[in-house]
Parts: sequence; structure tokens; C-alpha cells
Amino acid sequence: MNILVTAGPTREPIDPVRFIGNRSSGKMGYEIASAFAREGHTVLLVSGPTSLDVPDGVDFLPIESANEMNEAVANHLGRMQVAVFAAAVADYTPSTVAKEKIKKSADAIMLELVRTTDILGSCRSEHGFAGTLVGFAAETENLIAHAREKLTRKQCDLIIANDVSKPGIGFESDQNEVTLVYPERIEQLPLASKHDLAHQLVRAILMLHAEKCAAN
Repeated sequence: MNILVTAGPTREPIDPVRFIGNRSSGKMGYEIASAFAREGHTVLLVSGPTSLDVPDGVDFLPIESANEMNEAVANHLGRMQVAVFAAAVADYTPSTVAKEKIKKSADAIMLELVRTTDILGSCRSEHGFAGTLVGFAAETENLIAHAREKLTRKQCDLIIANDVSKPGIGFESDQNEVTLVYPERIEQLPLASKHDLAHQLVRAILMLHAEKCAAN
């Protein structure tokens, strides 16, 4: 199968040397892409800037900003059977980008932010994607409620939710603990390395895809 995986953070430029970013390391997405490739699937990894090596057997498309990731997804989603959105895409980006480095002068400056395109939310409505759609929800409170709302609003088949307020898991960590939120049930996966967890997630996603295909 053809499988799309997004990973890592985005960088939203303020001026030629500064940007708005986040703490995503890309580790979970890269491990998922690698696990799919080891299962024999054709994988396209669309990734924001990370320090990670590209997994063996994976096609790699590097991007910087949320807009670039949106364009990459729009260009490639149509040939995919499964899409897993593990990237931490910025929700907002500066409305204008200074052409030159902003000098330190005033005591305060105003930075206007505008919303970025909802990439995951556009898959069904804008791109007509009919395959298996998986999103991530990194939350600090009301984990299941927020994940279930995201599942419904973005028409996903599965949301993989994790509480990033817990120390030692999530962003920048080699470990993670997630809850699989399906339309009709939830399943807790215990704390594990992201490498081992990726294999569990890939098995769950492939089973979900098979069920979806059988139902159609």
C-alpha cells in the first residue's frame, strides 16, 4: 500500500533568522514511517525540520512551514490508501514576514498571527480522501474528550492521543504512552519506547484499514 506519514514540527518565519516553532522531535512519526516500511509498504514521510536520520526504505520530503506541509499533502494524498498525521503543525503563523532581521529597539513589539490551513481537517472535505485517516492529539487536559471531538470534527478513523503534560513521555522523549480513540471504543497502550510503540500502532492501523476495506 501507499502510506503517507507526516512528522516533526513546522517553523513559521518571523524574519530571516527567527521563527515560531514547537517542541516536537519527530521521533514518533519517524518510527511509524520506519515500521510501515519494514512491513513492506511504500511510505512517503513528509517532515518538518528534525535532527533525525531518514528511515531506511522511506521516501522523504522535507518541508519547513505549515503552508509547505499543506502543499505537500495536497500533492500526494490522492495516491495514498492510508494517511497518518503525526506532525505537530503550527495552528498560527505570522501575518507578515520581515524582509530583514528585526532589530532590538522598542521595549515591546506586536506580532500578528493568522490561522494556518487545517491540514488534517482538509483531507476529507477538500481533498476527498477516502482512505484510512489517522490523526494525533497531543493534549494537556481532558485527553479523551478532546481526542473524540477531533475524531468527529476531522472525520478521522482513529485518533492517537497522548497527554504531553506527563513527564518523560511525548515531545522530545524516547518513550510515549497513548490512547487509541476509535469512533466506537478506546484502547489504552501502556508506556513503551516509541520504537516498540510504533509497531503496535502500525498493526492497529493496518487492522483498521482491513476492516474499513471489508466494510466497503
